[in-house]
Amino acid sequence: MKKKIMPVIIIIALILIIGGVYAAQIVLERFSYSKETTDLRAYYGITESDEAAIIYNDELIETKAVLKDGKYYMSISAIDELISGRFYYGEADGAIFYTTPTQTFVSPVGQSTWSSTTGESGDAGFAISYVDGEELYIALDYVKSFAEFSYQAFSEPSRVRIFVGEHTGDIATIKKKTAVRILGGRKSEVVSYVDGGMAVVTEKMDEWSRIVTWDAQIGYVENKYLTGQQDGVQISADEISASYQMGNVFEPNDAAGGVLPAPEGVNDYTSISFDKKINMGFHPIGGIAGNETVSSVLGQAKNLNVIAPTWIAVNDNDGNIRSFATNDYITAAHANEVQVWAVVDDFNTENNIDIASILSRSSSRANIISQLMEQATTFGFDGINVDFEKITEEGGPQYLQFLRELSVECRKNQLVLSIDDYVPMDHNDHYDLVEQGVIADYVIIMGYDEHYAGSAEAGSVASIDYVQTGLEKALTQVPAEKLVNAIPFYTRVWMTSDGKLTSKAINMEGAKNIISSKNLEMSWDETTCQYYGETTDSDGVFYQLWDEEAKSIQTKLSVMQTMNVAGVAEWALGFETPEIWDVIGEYLAQ
Repeated sequence: MKKKIMPVIIIIALILIIGGVYAAQIVLERFSYSKETTDLRAYYGITESDEAAIIYNDELIETKAVLKDGKYYMSISAIDELISGRFYYGEADGAIFYTTPTQTFVSPVGQSTWSSTTGESGDAGFAISYVDGEELYIALDYVKSFAEFSYQAFSEPSRVRIFVGEHTGDIATIKKKTAVRILGGRKSEVVSYVDGGMAVVTEKMDEWSRIVTWDAQIGYVENKYLTGQQDGVQISADEISASYQMGNVFEPNDAAGGVLPAPEGVNDYTSISFDKKINMGFHPIGGIAGNETVSSVLGQAKNLNVIAPTWIAVNDNDGNIRSFATNDYITAAHANEVQVWAVVDDFNTENNIDIASILSRSSSRANIISQLMEQATTFGFDGINVDFEKITEEGGPQYLQFLRELSVECRKNQLVLSIDDYVPMDHNDHYDLVEQGVIADYVIIMGYDEHYAGSAEAGSVASIDYVQTGLEKALTQVPAEKLVNAIPFYTRVWMTSDGKLTSKAINMEGAKNIISSKNLEMSWDETTCQYYGETTDSDGVFYQLWDEEAKSIQTKLSVMQTMNVAGVAEWALGFETPEIWDVIGEYLAQ
């Protein structure tokens, strides 16, 4: 009997042992940690042999850097978006430019050398920039000479950790060696192993947290391996490096045995400002003889402190200018305690100029600027007003570089720099009011031409919504103390005949004449905050007019007062009726 029972017991025991082993394997499989490593190049989205991943303010981004001859480069478009928008690629000159408040630095593309307009020069010891296809790349070490950012570089795989601005986040310390995984979970593939150092916590869950390690590896660790968490801490490359540094970190070199620019006060832009509101009148000159009207317009205007004569135009494709400036005009204005800001424009010339081509060349930009400075010295005007209205989206970068270079010379010569701009909209964003608000003393919004000669429908030249919306957007880009709104001393009379719409610009006195001669019944329109009238004459012509007069101007000035802008400008002197100056005077006195 015993002999028959023993085999059964042995079989049962074997089954239990095997079952126990299997159960243990299941438990071990469930609760053990995977040691399988992930493909780091694929994980960081690196597809080319010279690419480097970018961790920007502790977020992995799609944009890549390039590792070339031991130096890290980024495309100028990426630099513009992520680090600094002041690097300008002058394709016509084959060079990159960077303008500070006091000078411009130039480096030929593909070379290691650089120079500045103040006589400085040097050799970085490496290629500062290069072109690949249609894209320009600039070495990050050169970018660091001008832009406020820091970076660290790491290998296996190549990646760059960049800090821009005042970057804050939550930090913690890794208290013992652990795996960093692509996802939160024991079975997730391993990115790397980390043993100590500061970690930036970018996401915290119940058991796992997403972190960026001291050596710029991104992934998840169990919360039990984190200690000493602090929230809202300012984070920099220096602080992270100081916390723990070993292994495969490569600190960027300033230059490989070379010299990089070391400009001072890169962001120390100074401005000239009035201690009271600006009251600036544009004065259309039209020719030398037009200067003789200065006494009459000054005699009618009240409380004017700036007059802007339309003296100067870019006249040919080499950047030569045409000027109607005279000493007598300056003398008359100064005798009335009125500053003269000479207007330079890109449209008052009989020649067919290509302003984008002109501004694309450093020689023609310099030619314009040097002539403007010469004019200022010869005639003694107080400022320059830039009125370039033909700038296309493609020509935006060249225009901004011209303004930067002009601002340097205006600053040196104590000339007020003001810039005229359309009411800001998406289609004219390339004028870049943000940059203008930094480099210029005043930014002037031309708050008119809501409806213009070619408009498909009749309407106001400056309805209150148009003015208010334009100023609201401008104030998100330009400091209020630098923003001036220009108001119209004109309107348009609209005529529809046989289904065809035409219009004519008329001054304030002209509007009165139309109202009288056509017997227009004017009534206040709350939508536009203007008097509106319409009629059909005996010839079947339908007339419409939105009037600009004392009440409509007062309404605009009231909005400007509420928004606390720097003052008012008027287009144009000689177009107004006398009572308008009393309305403007009330605004100036507030």
